[in-house]
Parts: sequence; C-alpha cells; structure tokens
Amino acid sequence: MLRSFTAALAASFLLAGCQGTDAQALTHRPVPAPPVVDGAQPVLWVALADHLGATPLQLVAAGSTLQLSDASGRLGSAPRFSFRWRTQPLPEPLTIRRRVLGPFSSFETAEQAALAWRRLGVEAVVAHPGEWEVWADPERPVPSGYGSKVEEKVVSEVLTLQVQRPDGWRDLQEPVRLEAPGGLRWNGGVFQGPFRLQPDAYGSWTLVEEVPLERYLHGVVPHEIGAGSPPAALAAQAVLARTWALGNQHRFALDGYHLCSDTQCQVYSDPRQARAGVQQAIRATEGQVLAWKGKPIHAVYHASNGGVSANEDEAWSLPELPYLEPAFDRAGGAPQGLSLPLTQRQQVRSVLSATAGVYGQKHPYFRWQRVLGQETFARALGAGAAAVGSPVQPVVLERGPSGRVVRLALRGPLGERVLVRDAIRRTLRRLPSTLFVIEPAGAGLWRFEGGGFGHGAGLSQAGAIDLGGRGWSVKQILRHYYPGTELVPLPSLGALKGGS
Repeated sequence: MLRSFTAALAASFLLAGCQGTDAQALTHRPVPAPPVVDGAQPVLWVALADHLGATPLQLVAAGSTLQLSDASGRLGSAPRFSFRWRTQPLPEPLTIRRRVLGPFSSFETAEQAALAWRRLGVEAVVAHPGEWEVWADPERPVPSGYGSKVEEKVVSEVLTLQVQRPDGWRDLQEPVRLEAPGGLRWNGGVFQGPFRLQPDAYGSWTLVEEVPLERYLHGVVPHEIGAGSPPAALAAQAVLARTWALGNQHRFALDGYHLCSDTQCQVYSDPRQARAGVQQAIRATEGQVLAWKGKPIHAVYHASNGGVSANEDEAWSLPELPYLEPAFDRAGGAPQGLSLPLTQRQQVRSVLSATAGVYGQKHPYFRWQRVLGQETFARALGAGAAAVGSPVQPVVLERGPSGRVVRLALRGPLGERVLVRDAIRRTLRRLPSTLFVIEPAGAGLWRFEGGGFGHGAGLSQAGAIDLGGRGWSVKQILRHYYPGTELVPLPSLGALKGGS
C-alpha cells in the first residue's frame, strides 16, 4: 500500500514541477485516474460503497468462492473475505493546502464553478468529500462571484487495507482485486464484477465494480423507471441511462472511478430486477445513444415535470442546450389563455389547475402540498439562522420560463438567505420540485402548492410511461423531450472523454 501511495505522491510532485509550481503543497491525496471509457468496448468503474475505512468490511460470494489478488499476485479463494484498515505512518508527512469553492448542491453546479476557474488558467478539480466542492491552488485568483476558503492540513498517516488469513491479518498492496465467478452479494443484490478496493482523494477507500456498459444498464433501468413500464418507455430510459453514463464518466475522476451508485449519479442497484421487459429494451437499443450534432447530449431526466418541462438553466447554471427547452407536456399544446414564459405567480397557479390532457398525471407527486414552518426554516438555515432572525418568510424572487422558482429568499427581521436553482430543493428537502406557489397557512406557517418531482428538465419518466402506454415509439418519446436530437450508434463516437 505505502509503495503505491508513495509512487503516486512522487508522480504528483513531478507533475506540479512541470507546471511551474515546484515544491508546492498538494490540494489532495493523489489517486490514479480511471481509464477513459472507450466507445467500442465501454466499461465503467462504479462505486458500490465509498468513504470506507472506519469499520471492518466483509464481502460474501453469491456463488461458491471469491478470488482475491493484489500487486503481489493471487492470494487465494474463499466463500467470504474479511477486511479491515489500520493506520500506518507515512515516510514523510504530506502537506495538503487548497482553496475551496462550495459546498454546491449538485455536481452540475460544482462543475460550472470549476470551468469558471479553469477559464482563468487555474487547474481546478471537482471533489465530493461529503458535499460537492471545487479545489485548486490556494494562491491562484478566484473566479468572480464565488466565495472561497483556504484549507490546510498535514497528513502523517495512511489507511492500509488488510485481509484476514488463517495465520492472521495481512497487508494488501494496490491494486486489490476480487473476481466473483458466481457473483458478489452486496446491499441486497448480486453483482458480477470484477471488483476493486482502492483509496480515494480523502484518505478513505472505495469498493468499485468494473462493469460493462450494457450490463450496467440492467442495474439502472428497472430502478430508475420501474421494470413494469411500457416497452417504449423502458427503451427510452435505456438510451438515456447509457448516454448519461458516458457523458458523466468524469464525475468521480478525482477518486479514481467514474460513477457512484446512488442519486448523485443514476441509481445502480440489484441487476436481477432487470427482468424480460427490461432486458428486451436494453437489447433493442444496444449501443445507441442520444446525440446533438454528433455528441452525446446532457441526458438529464426526472420523475415528473408536473405538466411543463424546464430548461437547463432553471435547474443549474449551464450553457444553453438547445434540446432542453421549456414546453407544455400535454396533448394539444398550451392550455387556453397561457403561453410561455410563465414568469408570474398567477400563471403558475393556472398551470397547476389546468390538468386536462397533461401527460403523466398518475405520478403520486403530479400535484402536491407541503406546509413548512419556522422549525423547518431554522434547520434549513443552520448556522446562518441567527443572521436571518425569526420569523422567516419564504419569498419568490424570480421564476424561470417554465414557472419554476429559480431564486427564493428566506427572509427574516435581521436579513435573508437567497437560495438559487438546485439549492432550493437541496436546502428545503421536503419540496418535491420548484414548480410551486406559496400561500400563508397560519402563524409562521407557509403552504407550498406545487407539481412534479425532480428538476423538470429533459424526459419526465411519468410522461414517458404515459406516452408509451398510448403507443408512442421510443424515437417519438425521445424527440418529444429532446427536440432536434437523434439516435446514433456508440462506435461512431469513438473514445468518449467526459467533461466540458
């Protein structure tokens, strides 16, 4: 373990010297980047569990045995292996010093901050130590409009992975790999692997599965849209999950893998839930991605748009994406007397009332209400509650073209905190979407009346299920939610590097 860590550390110092920052502290613990996903034979490195190291880990075979190996070679087979971590001193302390932007509510927002920094010629990286942050050299200029802080610490020890053998605990040397001919039991599912145990940029460890792209979809499609959805909706979800994975393979590059398995990425869970209908949808669209001018789109999707889809700028501060435009998601177009943009409160109330012909009405959050009080606002404001004071009143400052709230103030007698775009739902977690109006509901209480679940941009899964049930084809569904895009074969895109 120490040999591989020290080698990576030396390489990082060498790289810093090549960039003219010789003898400068690192911004994070160095970790080898994952391989670029090749369009011809795409394999993703997906984290099944991250930030490991605080407690022991046991991995259990679903079949007969697991086969363990590390840099020294194959270490044997067993039905299960027990692992633990021990702290071990570094030969020389490592100084980590960085300037931090964030935390941010999403990877998308963090990435835009990193891009703003890179436009100033600064090497900035997106990190996820717990929340999304952006890190760079503390001496470099900060992009306009962002607050920052400097963090500095001295790392004097490292977590070394050990495996239990009949004669006691043995240190393992990276790379640590597990083969599972009959599968690995994990989190209620069975995964095929192969698997890796590897350190991350924060000093902890990650359990990673190396999974071919098409097999990865078996663990995504049924958990994202439901295995019982109509065939065309399943096929649309397969195309989008494939496209999204390829376009986001850089999301966890700092930690040495491509994607996570929770809602910070796409939900990737037990592949055994991919029954016949899901398998057929994946086969029917094998190797196909949704593209705009020959490049994979930003394939965002969500549960329900509440009857009107959003553009990308209502959820995140992204560059203009022509295929993500606000539109009424209903038969017959705009309701009578309404047109986009929906920037006024009364327009949004009318949309929430005009449900006739809207696609996806069966979703449980198609229409919803939440009553929030002072305790909720105080928790949301956290340490900043004292600067705002009480009572707090939520005030809509700005709506986007689909009527969604893009700037919301939590206003008190002493000041206010303004939530922007994705920070609204990230802070007020009880709100299913930002398509809402606010009404007083008693002393210190406010009723949020809204529609939809999720950010609202791109495909509405509830809408796709509805349209698939009406006989729409996969191409019709995708063109409906991403106008101007086309299905293209993956090999035509070659090697696919994520990022902007």
